[in-house]
Amino acid sequence: MTDATELRVLAHRDAVPVIARELSRRRLLTLAALGGATALLAACAPGGGNGTGAGAQPSAQATGGELESALSVYTWGDYDAPEVVSSFTGTLGPKVSLDSYSSNEELIAKLVAAKGTSGYDIVVPTGVFIPQMIENGLLTKLNKDLIPNLVNMDPSSIGRAWDPNNDYSICKAWGTTGFVYDKTVITRELQTWGDFFDAAQNEASGKTSMSDDPAGIIGSYFWANDMDWNTTDPDELEACRAFLVEKIAPHISAFDSYPGTNAIPQGTHVLMQAWNGDARLGLLETSEPERWQWVLPGPITELWMDNWAIAAGAPHPEAAHAFINHSLTPEALSLNLDYIGYNVGGKDMEKAAADAGMELSDLIFFSEEQLASMREQELNDSQTVRVEIWNEMKAAAGA
Repeated sequence: MTDATELRVLAHRDAVPVIARELSRRRLLTLAALGGATALLAACAPGGGNGTGAGAQPSAQATGGELESALSVYTWGDYDAPEVVSSFTGTLGPKVSLDSYSSNEELIAKLVAAKGTSGYDIVVPTGVFIPQMIENGLLTKLNKDLIPNLVNMDPSSIGRAWDPNNDYSICKAWGTTGFVYDKTVITRELQTWGDFFDAAQNEASGKTSMSDDPAGIIGSYFWANDMDWNTTDPDELEACRAFLVEKIAPHISAFDSYPGTNAIPQGTHVLMQAWNGDARLGLLETSEPERWQWVLPGPITELWMDNWAIAAGAPHPEAAHAFINHSLTPEALSLNLDYIGYNVGGKDMEKAAADAGMELSDLIFFSEEQLASMREQELNDSQTVRVEIWNEMKAAAGA
């Protein structure tokens, strides 16, 4: 692991504009995208699960041979520290080209249409999509012998439910959802999603924002009630609809996925649902940090994780494995943590960040108890209903 000197850059406020670019990019998948991507995956040729769905071209397998001269990465915009990319080329040779997408749906649509000829090597899908991508032959199995730096990853960031053995994917970055409130207006302590909804209907009525993200909005109802947020039960979904549309929507003034960019620094809302990294950005940028309180609410909340993966038909499999391995060095993990402002899953990074004086590190690093409260989303047949609830809530709020 890097020492405090190597990680000292994490403590610098100078990094905030860089992180701001990343957070303005981070459009977490919406259920509308989920529905569209699910349809795309369902349209793949029968026989999924054999690794050749959708008519994909056979993938060249990496064996540890000579690296190709080029590498093509298709990822979320501004998601890799420039120093990591340049040091890879400078040390190992392959020239890296980076293309970006704005949603998992966009990524999947391109891979499905290309049928293994997209020309991309590395892709970075969110975990919830990975099982279906594997089943439909959109990803290439990793040669983990070529990724020895996997040992630098924290156990909590590997072996996730969507790919228990990390055969196809490795954590790139992850985060969660909570909320921020104005302590000068809401003078009681808020701790749970139930508290969030109570305050939204009382002290923060008309001054509450929720993420412009169906997953987070609809999930918060189930999180508040300590229920499975991946439920397909029609009665449970109807109860969610009635609560959000009829009781909560009239109190919502905005649907804003990035309150850290403007709403927190400018104080335009009193209560704001937020992803942890964006909330941290807002608290670093505000001139009144003591005014705001971040809450990772109970009893449960979500966990999303973006993942390194190699596309089916990748033309440069040796370079792809080498780049992933390079990105998992302690130095590269530290640089990416600083650059994107979300946890990148490396071992022992919390202590190094603390030793370096990293500000608000508790919004990036979580305790075992907090991690145990986080639940991952699953794709299922309820996505259409969830999108309908989201649309009804937005219409009822008029925001």
